[in-house]
This record gives sequence, C-alpha cells and structure tokens, in this order.
Amino acid sequence: MTAFFALITSLLWGLADFGGGLLTRRTPALTVVVVSQAIAAAVLGAIVVATGGWGEAGPRLWFAFAAGLVGPIALLSFYKALALGPMGVVSPLATLSVAVPVSVGLVLGERPGLLQVAGIAVAVTGVVLAGGPQLRGAPVQRQTILLTLIAALGFGTVFALITEASTTVTGLFLALFVQRLTNVAVGGAALAVSVRRGGRAVPEGGFPWASLPALAFVGLADVAANGTYAVAAQHGPVTVAAVLASLYPVVTALAARGFLAERLRAIQAAGAGLALLGTLLLATG
Repeated sequence: MTAFFALITSLLWGLADFGGGLLTRRTPALTVVVVSQAIAAAVLGAIVVATGGWGEAGPRLWFAFAAGLVGPIALLSFYKALALGPMGVVSPLATLSVAVPVSVGLVLGERPGLLQVAGIAVAVTGVVLAGGPQLRGAPVQRQTILLTLIAALGFGTVFALITEASTTVTGLFLALFVQRLTNVAVGGAALAVSVRRGGRAVPEGGFPWASLPALAFVGLADVAANGTYAVAAQHGPVTVAAVLASLYPVVTALAARGFLAERLRAIQAAGAGLALLGTLLLATG
C-alpha cells in the first residue's frame, strides 16, 4: 500500500508541476499559485462540511498550518530558480527535498533493509539523471543554487509536516483544507506586495478565464498528492514513501515528451530506467 500511494503521489505531483509550468508561461507564478490553491481550498471546504471533518480539529492542525506557511515559499523559490536557470541544474538539485523526510524516518527509528537501501540509492540517482543534469559546466548563479536549496528544504519539510497533520481520513481532509487556506493567505499577501511594487497580477490581456480548468487541475492534483503521500507515509516506512514520491520529475519529463514532443536526452532516459529499477527494489524489499 505504501508503494502504491507513493507512486500515485509522484504521478500527481509530476502532472501538477507540468501544468503549473505551462501556466506560468502566460500568467504570473504568484497568480497561478493563489488561484489554483484557492480552487483546491473551496473544494476541500465542501468535502470537510460533507464529511463532518470539523470534529477532527485538534492540536495536529498546527502541522497543517506550518505546512501551509512553508509550501508557498518553497514553490515560489523553485519557480524563481527555474526562471534564473539553468533548468538542467535546478530540477535535479530540487530532488534533495527527499533528504528531509528520510532523515525524519531514520531519527524515528526506521531501518530500511539492504534491498531497500539499494533501491533508495538507485531511485534517487535515477531521479537526478531524469532531470537532465547539465554536466558541461553551465554557468549557475549563486542565487539560483540558494533558491533551489530553499525550495528543496521547503518541499521536504512539507512532506514531513503533512504526515503528522492527521491520523484519520476525515482529519486528513481538514488538515489539507487548513494547509490550503494558509497557502492562499501567504500567496495572496505576497501577490499584494508584488503588485504594490509594480508587478503584474494578470497578463496584459486580462485574467485568462480559459485557463481556469487547468488552474483547477493543478490545485486539485497538488492537494490530492499531499493526501496520498500522507496515506503512504502512515501505512509504511517514511523512508520508502518519500523516495517513491520524489519520482515526480520523471513524470514531468515524460509529460513534456508526450504533450510537447520534447525529446528526452540519453541521460534522462537512463535516469527514468534507473528510477523504475529503484522503484521495483523498494517495492519488493
């Protein structure tokens, strides 16, 4: 069950990143974050009311609140790093996020078996290579490295926090709702500051209403991924769940290949193969 839900997580996050990347080509990144998360919050609010999730309110919601504070910072740092480039360095480096939940699992006493350790090493190597690392000394600004490391730390922290935010399904809905409301508040405040400093909230042609379905997909896929990751981590070793969930760059690369006809470099294809091998080792270990 852990492997299944963690792989679903990587699929959803990979597709959400792909959709978000396309949307930010036409719409400011902050607007994409705020609108997509607001749609997800509205849907989650309806689910919480329908399932009676308010009865699950308790101290654990502070973990969801903290995840909501960290998430937008990590996402915006990641987008900014991608804008500065090169993407072939930023994307693989961001996969260091897996170090946070894996470290938490080890501190809590998890001890993966030899086959699982091999699977973790192979899968992480595959994810890094699938991101298409540039090996020929592409110039990288220090700011790019710093922003990417901030994003990786933030993503990994959200991984760890959301696992602790609930212990039941209805409680998980409430925790994700709180997280999304916090995301919208933080992202909205950042957007307001950006506009006040002369930035744009919408493209020159006005708000892209035709993009609402895509924005909804990005927000809902992201929140669903958080949910499936929490389930995966609660039903098995966090070390395994975190590594399998971090395969999302492979999904993003394959989506770009399928929808945008982007050709995978040989190193990316090799990385995807290693990621699959690592997945099999983890699932069988």
